Amino acid sequence: MGCVEFGDCEIIRNFIFNCYTTEKLSRGNPIMSKEYTEKLLIDFGDDGQKLLPVVTQDNKTKEVLILAFANKEAFEETRKSGYATYWSRSRNELWKKGMTSGDMLKIKQVRINCEQNSLLYLVEPQGKGACHAKKKDGNPYSSCYYRMLNEDDSLTLVEK
Repeated sequence: MGCVEFGDCEIIRNFIFNCYTTEKLSRGNPIMSKEYTEKLLIDFGDDGQKLLPVVTQDNKTKEVLILAFANKEAFEETRKSGYATYWSRSRNELWKKGMTSGDMLKIKQVRINCEQNSLLYLVEPQGKGACHAKKKDGNPYSSCYYRMLNEDDSLTLVEK
């Protein structure tokens, strides 16, 4: 007998999967998926160069500071050093935020999304700001998101 005799194969597959998942979860033995495991299953690719987006947020204010990328080397350096480290796509090199400016970002917590394909760094800024762009007074903006998009496509400073 084929699936067609029982109706829609997709419905049957979903029913079986859901019953299996529910049974495994009810026994306290979740199925091995990135959403339900307590294991780190980040995939940086075979060569470790696959880039994952990293949202960096001020741990205290929750302001988003930077969106950058990390490969395996940058992620491991972040964990080892305790300071936000990224992979610079423009320079094609490891980038420890603040090494030249002094505006380093101390890691307070690293979070991983449900599919383990993006990261959130909760940080404590150690300097004057997080952005490389400077205000008129020469100090950096606290966040790289210091402008707002207006309806006419112009930009307005939200941080002065």
